[in-house]
Order: sequence, then structure tokens, then C-alpha cells
Amino acid sequence: MDINTLEYAQKLDSQDQLASYRQEFYLPEQKIYMDGNSLGLLSGRAERTLLELLDSWKTLGIDGWTEGANPWFYMAEQLGERMCTLVGGKESEVIATGSTTTNLHQLVSTFYKPSGKRTKILADELNFPSDIYALQSQIRLKGLDPDEQLVRVKSDDGLTLDEKRIIEAMTDEVALIVLPAVLYRSGQVLNMKALTEAANEKGIPIGFDLCHSIGAIPHELHDWGADFAFWCTYKHLNGGPGSVGGLFIHERHFGKAAGLAGWFGSDKTKQFDMDHKMTAAADAGAYQIGTPHILSLAPLIGSLEMFEELGMERIREKSLALTSYMLECIEGELSDYSFGIGNPIDSTRGGHLLLLHEEAARICQALKAEGVIPDFRAPDGIRLAPVALYNSFEDVWHTVQILKRIMKDETYKQFPNERGVVA
Repeated sequence: MDINTLEYAQKLDSQDQLASYRQEFYLPEQKIYMDGNSLGLLSGRAERTLLELLDSWKTLGIDGWTEGANPWFYMAEQLGERMCTLVGGKESEVIATGSTTTNLHQLVSTFYKPSGKRTKILADELNFPSDIYALQSQIRLKGLDPDEQLVRVKSDDGLTLDEKRIIEAMTDEVALIVLPAVLYRSGQVLNMKALTEAANEKGIPIGFDLCHSIGAIPHELHDWGADFAFWCTYKHLNGGPGSVGGLFIHERHFGKAAGLAGWFGSDKTKQFDMDHKMTAAADAGAYQIGTPHILSLAPLIGSLEMFEELGMERIREKSLALTSYMLECIEGELSDYSFGIGNPIDSTRGGHLLLLHEEAARICQALKAEGVIPDFRAPDGIRLAPVALYNSFEDVWHTVQILKRIMKDETYKQFPNERGVVA
């Protein structure tokens, strides 16, 4: 059977053991959602737990901190325990807290201790800008010059990184390493195990940004020996816009003073003593700062249920199957339209694909007009993320067919070749 047919896609869907989870989500009507690596969709379970949390506020008032089905005072720790399997950490090593960038600031302020010749932070030139801004500001706070102290490993193709080059850059001048687990544009999965082993051998603390990897690929942070990691929860974890992030601290660092102290990092039995001398929590909870955003934690209570039921291996298996099928359809249907493939084509890709085209901004607008929700990344990238929990193989087939029609009829030319305010 020809793979570039609706019948073949439907056959794959009939064999999909995760297909029933599609019904858990609110799918946009008459649209194909391919932007789950930017913002995951709302599930009925996430909606339920958010409404339950609202009800606890309504009925319990301040007693909601310690009473009800999900007492607010312990929610960050409980959700951290539930996320630990997604990052390969122990329950005590993970906490739900903050946002991606505030957690990065916390971790860099904790682990970046420039002294002697070790003064530099090693990063890469393809990382998400927010991470780079945070690293630059942390260097300035030490009275140093980011132009001199922030080392960004170069990319040969502007899309991927060579791990050997990263390891070569781990010199005796490097005090800290911060890298993405999955590159946000190309979806390349870095070899975190090898990078961590190299950093450990050289005595350099290393941490990873998991924003595009958590919920998309398995991790083994504890066993690999990573020092720390941080992430958001609104992409593959479907926690909702601005949902609370998370961080991992390897247990060997328990007791290390947080760079940015705040009262929610206290030992919970001591927190309300109101003592001006802080007694920090004995685990990852010590790296919290302020009061948790309870309403932004609540959807995760329901959303994480699905990850616990399925496990990351099954989710990853379907994700690779979806992106493999999309690559096959693209090769068969779009070869005449000057598209480039910006992502690795083997299993070192994450949960999304990157198509390259000089008219990418126009094409994304044309896709939206036809009911396909993609993601534009300047200057020439179209990210497409068929998500294992709610996208189907039929979604993939229709997306490629619509894209082919847009290119064949040149309907994209009616749109300006520029991004929107939010892209």
C-alpha cells in the first residue's frame, strides 16, 4: 500500500495503542494542531483538576493550604515527585517551581562560582535566547564581562551541534556548563550522557535545559550524573500557558546553599517559625523561592496522569513513528518545492520536525488559513510537532497534503513574508 494515502494513514491509526488518548484533549475544531512543542493542548483531566483547585479556594479559603484533596502547601513537592520519572531523577531531586528562566537564574547563581582561571560559562550559539540573556546577566552580577566569559560553541550548519566540539571546549577555564537537551529549532537531541561524563571527568558542573525534551524523550539525569536541570511544563506536558516549571538537583548537592533564597525553600516544618535564620529544605525543595503559583500548578495534577499511565518509552515510540511517517510523506510529496530538512532524520531528533524554506513566514500563514497550526522560527523555519498523545497519523497525512496544495497553487504568495508579533 502506498504510504502517501489516506488509507495507509488510517491503517496506522487503527494499530496505534495510544489512539484513545486523543479523546482526552480539546482539539481545535476544523483544525490540525501541530504546535504542541510551543503550547500543548488542554486535556479534560487538566481542566478537571484546575476546576477542583478553584473549588477548594472557594470552599476552604485559606484552609486550602493544608486541607482538601490536594493541599496547596505540599503541591510543589508532590508534583515534583510525580515528574521525577520523566527526567530520570529521584523523588527528592525534583521540584515543581518557578519558570524556565527564573529556575536557570537560581541554578546558575548556585553553581557558578568563578575563581582563579575558572571564570567562564560554556553554552552554545543555538540555544534559546532567554537562556543566553540569563547567563549574560549572571556573569555581569559577578562583575565580569559576558563578551569574554560566555563561551558559545559554534555550529557548522547553523542547525546542529557537534558533541565532540562541546567536549573540546570544556577547558580548565570553564566554571559551569549549560546546554539544551533538545535544540529548540532543529530538534537535535544532544548526547547528555556523554556530555555529562566528560564534564564530570573535568570537574565542571553541568546542567541542561529540558524545555523541548521533557515529555518528549526519556531522561536518566540521576544515573548520568547531571548536576542540575530546569524546564517548563506548557509544551509536551500540557500544563497550560505559563504553567509552573520544574528543576532537578542531583542529591550529591543537597545541603548546598541556594544562590537565591526565599521562604518556600524552607524546611516545611520550620517555614512558619518566621525565624530570620533560614532552615533550608534538605532536598530539591530548598531551591524554591516564593509562594507557588497554585492555579498554574493545578492543571499538571491531571495532565501528568497520562504520562504515569503510559510511561515515556511508549510515548517516545509513537512520537518517533509520527515524525518518521511525516518525513516519508514530505519526501514523497514535497520534493519539487525546495524544502530543506533542518532536523536530524535519525533517532537523535526530538518531538518536532523543522522544514526550511525561504518563504517560511508566508507558508506558515497559509497553513493557518487552511486550518493547520504550525510554528514559525526566523528566519526560514517551519516547525511541525505531531504530538504522541493527541495527534494522529491521519493528521500528519492531511498536513502534508495541505502543504503540497499551498505550494502547488502558490497561495502563500498572498501573505507577507514576515512573522507575527508572537511566532
